[in-house]
Amino acid sequence: QVKLVESGGGSVQAGGSLRLSCAASGVTGSSYCMAWFRQAPGKAREGVAGIASDGRTNYADSVKGRFTISKDNAKNTLTLQMNSLEFDDTAMYYCAAFGSGGLRPLYPVWYNIWGQGTQVTVSS
Repeated sequence: QVKLVESGGGSVQAGGSLRLSCAASGVTGSSYCMAWFRQAPGKAREGVAGIASDGRTNYADSVKGRFTISKDNAKNTLTLQMNSLEFDDTAMYYCAAFGSGGLRPLYPVWYNIWGQGTQVTVSS
């Protein structure tokens, strides 16, 4: 079985930073494409950043230059470093994966393994 558990969410002031982590079990980071998604109240789930088994990354335009996705295959963890946070970054953040190594588009339908989410709230 595969399990993804997010952590690191919380409240932060605009301009601040936050680091989210996703602990994976039953998942081999070297052979999975993983990503971060987020969903704000009343909004559709949107892709934030993705990373392939070979380290290639993809970011949503709204977070380029501010967020960094990374993974540690030895520890089976996925990380999202968020800097210069803005109010619009407020959302439930989800860790996602798919059992293939290639970089996948940042759309929810391309991923079939999901964590429970961790809340990020940015205050102005």
